[in-house]
Amino acid sequence: MYTEHLRIPVGAGSLHVERVGRAGPAVALLHGFGSCSFLWRAVAPRLADAGYTALSIDLMGHGESDRPVDGSYGLGAQAEYVERALTALRLAEVTIVGQDMGALVGLLVAAQRPERLAKLALLEPLDPDDLPGLAIRSLQRTSALSALTANALFGARPLLEPFLRDAVVDPAHMPDLLVARYLAPFVGSGGAAQLLQRASAVTLSSDERQRLGDVRGDVLLWTGAQEADDDLAARIEHWRGVLPLASVRPIAVRPCGTLVAEDAPAALVSALLAWIA
Repeated sequence: MYTEHLRIPVGAGSLHVERVGRAGPAVALLHGFGSCSFLWRAVAPRLADAGYTALSIDLMGHGESDRPVDGSYGLGAQAEYVERALTALRLAEVTIVGQDMGALVGLLVAAQRPERLAKLALLEPLDPDDLPGLAIRSLQRTSALSALTANALFGARPLLEPFLRDAVVDPAHMPDLLVARYLAPFVGSGGAAQLLQRASAVTLSSDERQRLGDVRGDVLLWTGAQEADDDLAARIEHWRGVLPLASVRPIAVRPCGTLVAEDAPAALVSALLAWIA
């Protein structure tokens, strides 16, 4: 299926957007930490086949989007960049699907422009009260150890590879070539430093955290990867407390890792289509 590659100026730089399909309602796909729009390669065409316009967006500093030296990469800033891109694309209404960090970006977009949001899907969202989350904290700890070993010569690989492999249940869903593809934006001697800078930006200000409680509407919460039933129930209730004005609909497909679009793309698309319809 034909994919349009767009460059959209958003102030601090330009975002890279891949658009598949142009006839139906818009679905914006926001990747999470350590990934990029490539994450949605098995999701976007299926959405387009079903009659939707799929927009896979590289957040600022990720994938093929710009990396301004003095740019802001916090979640609030990312939400502002995405909002400007949606405005430039003249999208009056859009469904947003966000993965981990991208889920929080989507929530902030929904909070600041509720009239633009049709629906919102949160795929394994990071806990806004425990940022940057266990996986990113583990990556940050690994960076200190990596700096003391010969592995530092390999840039971001010792940091990002374990993060990616731990995000899927089936190792076959994260082969060496796929790891290399996700590592591509962070190659070179400065790759590890850039990755760590992005990790340190996974934060919410107190005002941004408070604004999450203003989100209304239909929210699909995909969660529960490798969690016990009691932990899953507690997590769902926690999110209902984070989003007290929204209608939170939980869904869990097992076995599935946190990187849903790699582990279970077909199940994800089926759930999204049923929910959107």
